[in-house]
Amino acid sequence: MKYLIFGLGNIGDEYKNTRHNIGFKVLDAFVEGSNTSFKTDRLADVAEVKFKGRTLILIKPSTYMNLSGKAVRYWMDKEKVPLERTLVITDDLALPFGQTRMKGKGSDGGHNGFKNIIQVLGRSDFPRIRFGISAEFSKGKQVDYVLGKWTLEERRTLKVRIDQCIEMIKSFSAIGLQQTMNSFNNK
Repeated sequence: MKYLIFGLGNIGDEYKNTRHNIGFKVLDAFVEGSNTSFKTDRLADVAEVKFKGRTLILIKPSTYMNLSGKAVRYWMDKEKVPLERTLVITDDLALPFGQTRMKGKGSDGGHNGFKNIIQVLGRSDFPRIRFGISAEFSKGKQVDYVLGKWTLEERRTLKVRIDQCIEMIKSFSAIGLQQTMNSFNNK
């Protein structure tokens, strides 16, 4: 059984260690812990990881955040994976730093990646993991904050939070959305 796991972010070195690229960072850590690597393909860098008899196709779209839906649609069609086995990971200002929240549907919450995916798919009922980056910025400084680098304090605990996110991905593929939400959303 195949699963598509999209980690959202922006391509380019200037975005590499920014809060907005947490989706890329989670998938990079997942691949580092396996015996595979990313390969550049159409609209994305792609890696395959086997887990408990399932194939997890890890995808980092190269379309930039605001056009993520194009890559999601392409890979869903190419791999013939239904929406319920498609998971999107992205940053979220509304959650405290490092808190993760899995949901099966929802609005875009002001996130341009989600906004474009919803627009392209014509629906918002897809599984997602929202990774909290908090909202520690002054009025008018949201873009600078989101595209800013992690603080030293954030970097100290980032690996633990990323590892938890990887466990959520594995759980999603092994036991499904509802049980994963029940297990992880209250941690």
